[in-house]
Amino acid sequence: MAIAQSILPEFDQEAQATRKVLEQVPGDHLAWQPHEKSMTLGRLASHIAEIPDWGISALQHDSIDIQPTDGEQRAPANYGSTGEILAAFDAATAKAREAIAATEDHVFMESWSLLRGGEEVFSAPKIGVLRSFVMNHCIHHRGQLTVYLRLLDAHVPSTYGPSADEAAF
Repeated sequence: MAIAQSILPEFDQEAQATRKVLEQVPGDHLAWQPHEKSMTLGRLASHIAEIPDWGISALQHDSIDIQPTDGEQRAPANYGSTGEILAAFDAATAKAREAIAATEDHVFMESWSLLRGGEEVFSAPKIGVLRSFVMNHCIHHRGQLTVYLRLLDAHVPSTYGPSADEAAF
């Protein structure tokens, strides 16, 4: 079995669970944050929506510089509505899924680097970047988002098991 075919079911399952959580983001509370050091609800949800784009970058390039010294800085997404967040997530997820499916096994084993100002922050095989920097990173922030939802008394959907609001599966 090709690597892409072995990882796509996991990618699809996590994307589906993440979308269920993003659907619950109350659009009238996007500026809310649980603490001054925390991201706002809108920024956190927007960040989750843009994470699949990192998978595309990791598979199609050898590195990304998050603070390039000779170019424009990438501005973090901050969508203005739940609909925009979902549309961005759906588009990024579809493109990432397409990129994963089109990637040959040897490419997954190539090295990818995260750079800051031209300096290497870390390097790893692209398959590891896809799992940790993309999928696990998204799972981490999805869990964070469920706490925000609970604090706002919004519906928290089932992901891996039941929530107080929804039976599992």
